[in-house]
Amino acid sequence: MAITDVAAYAHLSKADIEALGAELDAIRRDIEASLGERDAAYIRRVIGFQRTLEVAARLLIAVSRSRAGWVVGTAALAFAKSVENMEIGHNVSHGQWDWMNDPEIHSNTWEWDMVAVSSQWRYSHNYRHHMFSNVVGVDDDLGFGVLRVTRDQPWQPQHLVQPLRNVLLAMVFEWGIALHGVHSERDRWTPNAEKISEQRMALVAKVARQAVKDYVVVPALSRSRWRRTLAANVSANLLRNLWAYVVIFCGHFPDGAEKFTAEALEGETRADWYLRQMLGAANFDAGRLLAFSSGHLCYQIEHHLFPDLPSNRLPEVAVRVRALCKKYDLPYTSGPLVRQYSLTLRTIYKLALPDRLLRATRDDAPETASECKFLRVERFSSA
Repeated sequence: MAITDVAAYAHLSKADIEALGAELDAIRRDIEASLGERDAAYIRRVIGFQRTLEVAARLLIAVSRSRAGWVVGTAALAFAKSVENMEIGHNVSHGQWDWMNDPEIHSNTWEWDMVAVSSQWRYSHNYRHHMFSNVVGVDDDLGFGVLRVTRDQPWQPQHLVQPLRNVLLAMVFEWGIALHGVHSERDRWTPNAEKISEQRMALVAKVARQAVKDYVVVPALSRSRWRRTLAANVSANLLRNLWAYVVIFCGHFPDGAEKFTAEALEGETRADWYLRQMLGAANFDAGRLLAFSSGHLCYQIEHHLFPDLPSNRLPEVAVRVRALCKKYDLPYTSGPLVRQYSLTLRTIYKLALPDRLLRATRDDAPETASECKFLRVERFSSA
């Protein structure tokens, strides 16, 4: 089963956890105190680069008459969309740049270039997911409601097709995020039917705007070559969806990204919350280019600890967090991207099957562990 007693799982005393929390608070204060023009210039450069790349890619698609030109233009457009989605949209919506007081780069005003409504996503993600990360039955992002990723989720016959569901989710990931956001808004406003209807209509309006832009207006500007532009837009959106899916799944579902019961939230302090974030997230190894391409979500542990700190500062935060993990004998879950995704796929395929066909126990499986596994070891050792 998932972890109920986080301190027991981590083998830390209450004093240890509070000391860990104090050291993490110090990291936050240090970064916040050092924020300045260098960081502001970074996000402005990123936005300028992304917009320039998107325009260049669309021009290349429109004017090039060769297949190679179309492929290069489409790949560039997909990369521009990925940068807008993760390094800009995701991070701006987390409030990472609100300290600049720039109304154009603010979490309350930014609307990203995908079908999801930013305001709905901010509630479902910033609050529901980040506050209750990997808590079974509370965090809607745990399997996104369509995948079984822990044995704490009872097996049902429908899970037999979850390998197929996983492929479909990857292809339409932006649509999954959009529906996920409005689903969370429904829970937020229950039983206010008027508010729920307003949020649904907001999603419909956003979907309509995106569809008209990507699949009507932009292709129409290419006139006789509209089919070429339409195909490029569809392909770029698909590639962006696949990449975002891989990045997000590698940060939440590989071995070592632990899950928790709702009881773990009882009496949780800020330091306890920090510890749960460290145990519930996973990184993947990345250089500067891969980190930028993933919105710096290769540093998922650090992002979950400090979701509103600017993404460009996470590499330096990671050095200090890794040192704290070593100091307090905590796992620091990371590995090559291919390995992390392979472990994620193994979990998805494995948990498509009933528990009786699986080898490991509910308390000590690669994808889910709990403090109970230590009790069994202790009983065995004392016998």
